[in-house]
Amino acid sequence: MPETKLSLAKLKAVLFDWDNTLAESRTPLVYAVNKVLEEYGLPDWNVVKQRRDNNLSFRDNFPRIFGNKAGEAYDKYSKIYLKNVARLISTFEGVSDVLKFLRKKQIKIIIMTNKDRRLLDFELPLLFEAEMFDRIVAGHEAPRDKPYGEHALYALQGIMAPEEINPDTVWVVGDSPQDSSCAMAVRARPIRIGKPIWGDDGDKCPDIVYFDTFCDFYKALIS
Repeated sequence: MPETKLSLAKLKAVLFDWDNTLAESRTPLVYAVNKVLEEYGLPDWNVVKQRRDNNLSFRDNFPRIFGNKAGEAYDKYSKIYLKNVARLISTFEGVSDVLKFLRKKQIKIIIMTNKDRRLLDFELPLLFEAEMFDRIVAGHEAPRDKPYGEHALYALQGIMAPEEINPDTVWVVGDSPQDSSCAMAVRARPIRIGKPIWGDDGDKCPDIVYFDTFCDFYKALIS
C-alpha cells in the first residue's frame, strides 16, 4: 500500500470503533455465538451470518437469526461470552502506540461502538485503562447507532458542535462500511484499518483512507 500521510494540524477528536478495530474480539464472539447456535440446532456462524442486515449491530441481528427466541438467545450468548472473553480477547499491534500518540497530542479519543454496554464495560479493562479515553459510547445510547450519523453526533456532544465537524477536525476509525458511512454522514474523515470483521467490504471509496494495519496508521501519524 502506498505511504499515506495525515495532517494533525486541525484534528480535535478521533472516534474509534471497538470490535475488530481496537479489540480482536471476533474470536470470543464467534466462540460464544456458535455455542448458542448449536443449542438451537442452527448452522454455525459462517453460514448463519448471511442472514445479517449490515445496517444493524450484531445484537440487533438476533431476531433475524433466532426469531421470537432472540432475547433468550442473546442472554445465553452474553453469559457464554462473559465467561470466556478474558482468555480469548486481544488487541492489535500498533493500537497502543496510536492511542498514546494521540493522547500526547491532546486530541480527544472516543470509543463509539454498537456493542452492548454490559459486554464492553467488562472487556475494556482487559485491554486498556478506561482513563485513556475521553468518552465511551456503546450501542443503543444514541438515537441511532452506526451507520447513522446520530451516533457520532452523540459521541461528540459537549466536545464539538456539528458545524465544526469536517475531515480535518474529526476522524472515525473502524474496520467496516458501517464506520465509514457514519463518518461521511457527519462530514468526518473515514479511516478504515484492516478488513471488516464480517467480510462485507464492498467497493473501495476514494473518500476513505485505508490502512492495512494499525502499525501503518501509526507511521502515517508520525511522518
